[in-house]
Amino acid sequence: MSNHDKAITNTSASPYVKLKSINFGDCKWTSGFWSEKVETAQEKMLPYMGDLLCGDIGHGLNNFKIAAGEKEGEHKGFYWHDGDFFKFMEAKTYIYALSKDESILNELDEYIALIGRAQEEDGYIHTHVQITEGVDRFENRKYHEMYNFGHLFIAASVHNRLTGKNNFLDIAVKQADLLHAYFMPDTKHYQRFGFNQTQIMGLVELYRTVKDEKYLRLAEKFINRRGTYEIKHDSTTEGYPIGDMVQERTPLRESEEAVGHAVLALYYYAGAADVYAETGEKALIDALDKLWENVTDKKMYVTGAVGQAHYGASTSLDMIEEGFIDAYMMPNMTAYNETCANLCNAMFSHRMMGIKEESRYADIIELVLYNSGLSGISLEGKDYFYSNPLRMVNNTRNYDAHADVTESPVRQPYLECFCCPPNLVRTICKSSGWAYNLSENGVAVVLFGGNNLETTMIDGSSLKLSQDTDYPWKGIVKITVDECKDSAFDIKFRIPKWAVGSTLKVNGEDAGVDVNPGTFATITRTWKAGDTIVLSMPMEVTLLEGHDRIEEVRNQLAIKRGPIVYCMETPDLPENTGILDVYLQGNTSFEAVHKPDFLGGVTVVETEVLLRQGKTDDMYQRVTKPVFNSHKTQLVPYYAWSNRGQAEMTVFMPVVW
Repeated sequence: MSNHDKAITNTSASPYVKLKSINFGDCKWTSGFWSEKVETAQEKMLPYMGDLLCGDIGHGLNNFKIAAGEKEGEHKGFYWHDGDFFKFMEAKTYIYALSKDESILNELDEYIALIGRAQEEDGYIHTHVQITEGVDRFENRKYHEMYNFGHLFIAASVHNRLTGKNNFLDIAVKQADLLHAYFMPDTKHYQRFGFNQTQIMGLVELYRTVKDEKYLRLAEKFINRRGTYEIKHDSTTEGYPIGDMVQERTPLRESEEAVGHAVLALYYYAGAADVYAETGEKALIDALDKLWENVTDKKMYVTGAVGQAHYGASTSLDMIEEGFIDAYMMPNMTAYNETCANLCNAMFSHRMMGIKEESRYADIIELVLYNSGLSGISLEGKDYFYSNPLRMVNNTRNYDAHADVTESPVRQPYLECFCCPPNLVRTICKSSGWAYNLSENGVAVVLFGGNNLETTMIDGSSLKLSQDTDYPWKGIVKITVDECKDSAFDIKFRIPKWAVGSTLKVNGEDAGVDVNPGTFATITRTWKAGDTIVLSMPMEVTLLEGHDRIEEVRNQLAIKRGPIVYCMETPDLPENTGILDVYLQGNTSFEAVHKPDFLGGVTVVETEVLLRQGKTDDMYQRVTKPVFNSHKTQLVPYYAWSNRGQAEMTVFMPVVW
């Protein structure tokens, strides 16, 4: 392998990427927020998840045993359960790469050997189809074969890069070759099977791993086919919504609006960004620019979450589930905001940041990681949210047919639809791989946290940096140059859009560069060991209002400090007080107070709120002058809500000035 072949999303040789990936393991969290999260993932999240997926609850390993003829039984879990097991394996691979714990490698080898025994001779591996009588391969896209294959290709590519072993990669290559045989020809029956487009990302990653261009061409083929056929049900689509739901009404290169299932859409866009990174096709990036702006400017919550509704309709009046609806339609209590969709939002932005070399994309990555991503798992690491609303009232949601599967007033110890938990845990485990990127002649600081970086720059020279910070609770980030080349190079600092008034100093002196929120501030100089750079970001408590067209938050405010969005939770209110009784006082003080022994160590926002008295349950009621009582309380980080028992919660609150 070359010096840059061990990245998680490996853009080291991608000709149309400006900020290249670092090798995974070059950066390691050493202290603080993300260091603690990765430690929790290693010690609690993954062992607990392994007990679920390798036992009779999650049943993921059992499905492979049954497919291999080593166990009797029926397939359990949803059609896409294999893919979720592959994500779990991917997370384990990251922890192996960080820890070099041989027991993890041996455990993975056992899983891989079983998957290999379950794989058909021609390469096919999909346990639901293999186990279930009367179901044929590539018969109906609702079985999510492409989703499973995509996660297989990604996990196997990562495993090969980080372990140097080919056993998992060989399984993926056999499946990919079979996929190429079926889907590269323009066969009518298979033209609509590009659905749930994880395989596009997976195929590009496989291309980057084994350098066989046919996988890139197949990935591109799946994009090219979308929207080129009549939108009506046929034998391959029965049983699942069609049209905008699966992004097939409009060819990607003509798309300007994010539509349909949010996870499918964002995996699709991320895959198309991967293809662009290799081909440089202008029509692709032009469409992706419009789609990214549509998501982040018109359909994204203040927490970085996406997918406004469980059920609804697209602007073309196609039925959609778990996805995007019209611009600025942003319900709070019934917001769906699937954890996977939120993470996909970060994945798409991560790719766009690399392509464009623009800081604004990294702001979305950070927003998701600290808020709508992390809210999907409990502080202990053993309970999960599938959906992430911005308000929970009376401990209920608008429950529907999926209430017992995806929506609940408290996190659940197991979700039958288990796509989100391993997706989130693998993201936590790989987070250090997103902390830095390599520029043409230097390095970009993307995420803040206590870490050490030991990497090789694009020109082959060694670079060692150490980062010291109490972020996200404090806004001071100090980077020390520990080793570097003798000639000048760039260190780019992401200046978050919220960080108005930030300063950059080198060795105690003003850095002499523009420090503009929402951009990279680039310092170019001949560095030497011992040099220090200090980024100071004011961490003011900020009141946020929504766009005028978001009716659901008119005359309401949210609270944000740094990258953290806050919420009001009923454990911090008087007994028998409902969350809808709370009003913010716009002209009162908001004080940030760090509590190291509360909710795993967080900074809360202390303030005085107003509690409205005398409301009834009438649909409409006469009102004169409202009566309020004041109450001193605290707001907690949104990601940490629902860790003190069943509670009501809200992000946005009406305001009295």
